[in-house]
Amino acid sequence: MGIVIAIILFSLIIIFHELGHFTLAKINKIRVDEFSLGLGPTLIGKKIGGTFFCLKLLPFGGACMMGEDDADDMSEGSFNSKSVWARMSVIAAGPVFNLILAWILCSIMVGWIGYSSATVTDVSEGYSAAEEGVQAGDVIKEINGRNIHIWNDISLYNLTHPDETSLEVVLDRDGEEYTVEIEPRQLEGDAYAKLGVVGGENVKPGFFGSIQYGAYTVKYWINYSVDSLRMLVTGQMGLQDLSGPVGIVDAVDNVYETSSSAGMDVLVLNLMNFAVLLTANLGVLNLLPLPALDGGRLVFLIIEAVRRKRVPPEKEGMVHFAGFAALMVLMVVVMYNDIVKLF
Repeated sequence: MGIVIAIILFSLIIIFHELGHFTLAKINKIRVDEFSLGLGPTLIGKKIGGTFFCLKLLPFGGACMMGEDDADDMSEGSFNSKSVWARMSVIAAGPVFNLILAWILCSIMVGWIGYSSATVTDVSEGYSAAEEGVQAGDVIKEINGRNIHIWNDISLYNLTHPDETSLEVVLDRDGEEYTVEIEPRQLEGDAYAKLGVVGGENVKPGFFGSIQYGAYTVKYWINYSVDSLRMLVTGQMGLQDLSGPVGIVDAVDNVYETSSSAGMDVLVLNLMNFAVLLTANLGVLNLLPLPALDGGRLVFLIIEAVRRKRVPPEKEGMVHFAGFAALMVLMVVVMYNDIVKLF
């Protein structure tokens, strides 16, 4: 069952991503030749309004084919006949739609169960926070310049910045802000260095508050993705910590197995939370300025906008091909690691 749910989740997220490209292409009157879900041979398909909509054999990935790689096609309605700004909007729309989907899901969850506020409810003895005078009722607003809106922001910063020995924390107490320097400490029995504050009161903010704190929750997941990438680049995480399709299926199966016995509400909420993680990560990763990704294509379009002259298509094509090859090698390595973890 977990495999089926994983395929459905992944397919919905991919469809929403490609729908972003498709929507902006139509707004900019760009011809879309094919809109597909999956990879490989076509199973079923139908041409509607000039676009061939189809389902392919392998249930991973998808495509919105607009002839963007055909530099010689400057006919009316072709991708390359449009302005650089129109093309940029189409390319950026996929990742942006992923983040919009994350926002919608997060807003639903916040409206359903609420969010954990950044209000301190207790201060633990032996830690720096108590020595600096932090009190129950204080609201944490910033840590080292990063805005804090929900309790998860605090936990994430603490976990992803283990080498920082001093944190500048801005607190709100009865409407007045003040700043303290807190030193994370790892006392006996602690798994990692802690600030020494306890909090996370559950708050149900109402309709408009759900939209607002849904956005803050998406921001948390964006920071989660960016911090994870930073830790990967700096060596604080390794390739063994990455997961691909096999790992995602296994994780969804675990979520299903652990949540199904707790009732439908818990199962749906946990699957929605996992979907937010996937779609937010897909949005962030696709915006990275790497060849073969949407972010890599945006780099070439930005260069074109600055130079007012397109980068030679053959050179751009070579860069994207090399990036795609490297991405495939990485996927093989990640898939191998996922399979090893299963056994």
